[in-house]
Amino acid sequence: MGKLFGTDGVRGIVNRDLTVDLALKLGLAIGTYFGEGAKVLIGRDVRFGGEMLKYAVISGLLSAGVKVYDAGLVPTPCLQYNVKTENFDGGIMITASHNPPEYNGIKVIGSNGVEIPRSAEREIEEILFESRFKYTTWGNVVDEVHKYPNAIEKYVNGVLEHIDTDRVKSKRFNIVVDSANSVGILPVTLLARRLNVRVIAVNSNLDGAFPGREPEPTVSSLQETARIVKSLGADFGVGFDGDADRAIFIDDEGRIHWGDRSAAILCRYLIDKEGRRGRVYTAVSSSILVEEYLKPYGVEIVWLKVGSVDIAHAMLRDPNVLCGFEENGGFMYPKHQYVRDATMTLALMLELLSYDGRRLAEIFNELPQYIPLKTKIPMKREDAEKVIETLKERYKGQRIITIDGVKIMFKDSWILVRPSGTEPVLRIMAEAKSEERLKELISEVKNIINEVLGK
Repeated sequence: MGKLFGTDGVRGIVNRDLTVDLALKLGLAIGTYFGEGAKVLIGRDVRFGGEMLKYAVISGLLSAGVKVYDAGLVPTPCLQYNVKTENFDGGIMITASHNPPEYNGIKVIGSNGVEIPRSAEREIEEILFESRFKYTTWGNVVDEVHKYPNAIEKYVNGVLEHIDTDRVKSKRFNIVVDSANSVGILPVTLLARRLNVRVIAVNSNLDGAFPGREPEPTVSSLQETARIVKSLGADFGVGFDGDADRAIFIDDEGRIHWGDRSAAILCRYLIDKEGRRGRVYTAVSSSILVEEYLKPYGVEIVWLKVGSVDIAHAMLRDPNVLCGFEENGGFMYPKHQYVRDATMTLALMLELLSYDGRRLAEIFNELPQYIPLKTKIPMKREDAEKVIETLKERYKGQRIITIDGVKIMFKDSWILVRPSGTEPVLRIMAEAKSEERLKELISEVKNIINEVLGK
């Protein structure tokens, strides 16, 4: 049987991998999975091809007898929040998140607002590949798509329920927001008005080609935004990805921080905010600094494979969870919802600063300092697996985590090598206390990779 779902939904290049024909069949399979009469909320980000794919999916859903509600242009966490709180049976988000502009995708949300579990993804794939579609009868076809116009307002109201709004309003923060020409700016505008925050918007016009920068917020893609933050003397800056479930922060000195660093200080803040310790869930792609920084506060770190879906479902099973996150900027605050949520993360950072009293740069300076590096090598998955098995054997004397690829941890450094869940590449992430050690580690691992590949 074939496979459609990757790390987070079904993704592909529009009209090459992800066609209208596939979207229609996928909509019909999803409708069959949810069942006739189910209420499903659908939305999309600003990517080109989104409207075309949305209507193809809707056609499949209607053919299965599903009642469809259209939220229009919304961030993914906004759709998820409305699915959870407004008693929908499920949701579908048309997005490829951080992938390049030519990609789009289809993400399926369960009634709890969380992406459906892997078992449900396999069930939908089986329905599609085996053509086990359940068409509704002629008399039960619902020939209407209901408009759902207030999704963003309901979502922002939900975010603010968890924030000391008076405290934040009194500080009159000035921030720079880079929404990657996509939907993240929509809730931020309302949030800022409600919190008395002045927003300098960068790359905020909606454009499915993402002309301002790539839709993935990275150190390289946010350099110009970082210069703006520093030159304007803003309190901080934040960059969103294409569907606004990830937030990368820029401190007042113009330094861009990966999501595991911002998550570490937010986790520390939540200990005081909620008056309790708890378990923190994160992917193996996060830095070991989170252990170094949070363990003295009695926090247990649970390492999981890369992918917010797996982290979310692990958190759902734990009554003592504090939060979850990924190094890519995805932060999950379960008091709000068990999914990555850039707007909620932004609101928490504003609240943290309103109580701490220090500049964001000073707070980040408390963290252990590592020099990061990320790269990727084009590679077939079978070759990637050979590389990983070789690395496991070569470094079996070190502390290693093998839940997703192989993460090798040393006293002053670490490296993660894993196959991508969305592209035919081998991803390499590493950190070290010094540039010299980082170069040495990367060179050592690349030599092993070349050896395995016969180069």
